[in-house]
Amino acid sequence: MKIRDIEKKMKLTLWTSLFSFITAVLLVVATLLFSYDLIQQERQQVYVLDHGVPLMVHLSNLESNRQVEYESHVNMFHLLFFTLPPDDDYIKYNIEKAMYLVDESGLQEYNNLREKGYYNAILSSSAVLSIRTDSIQVDLGRKQFTYYGTQRIERETSVLTRRLVTSGLLTDVPRTQNNPHGVLISGWKTVLNEDLKQVRKREF
Repeated sequence: MKIRDIEKKMKLTLWTSLFSFITAVLLVVATLLFSYDLIQQERQQVYVLDHGVPLMVHLSNLESNRQVEYESHVNMFHLLFFTLPPDDDYIKYNIEKAMYLVDESGLQEYNNLREKGYYNAILSSSAVLSIRTDSIQVDLGRKQFTYYGTQRIERETSVLTRRLVTSGLLTDVPRTQNNPHGVLISGWKTVLNEDLKQVRKREF
């Protein structure tokens, strides 16, 4: 009887150990599969900046959302390049950030304006320049854009409103901290920059 009891206990112990081992293996496999699936889901998601607000999009929909990224990139560049208070350090900071978003055509335009005394005039007259984006047209096939905006130049005695139209090409580049959309504007040029109206402040 004792021998049979011992055999039963040994079999019970063996089956218990085997069951525990199989359960542990299944748990490990399930954990690995769950982790792999979670990683794959995370890889299918990226964050897109829209007017400085991070938006999460699925990688499968990235191509359809690329236009949103292009428009946001173009908008960000123009806001940085044309938002100019009478503060030399702030102007340099904005221009430096804008240069990460454009090729040498942006630097060339900046140098042209600087040589003409454009930025010195802003500082000497205490003018405040801002821009409002009216619309952005993007041709995904040709990767071209046309930007339509309204500039506001506020001086001590008057406020000048100007219409601004620019165009350029869009090139996909690796995403970086300074270029979160992974886009580079190239061949950027001003198509139209004309006065709309000028109002003297005493008329307000």
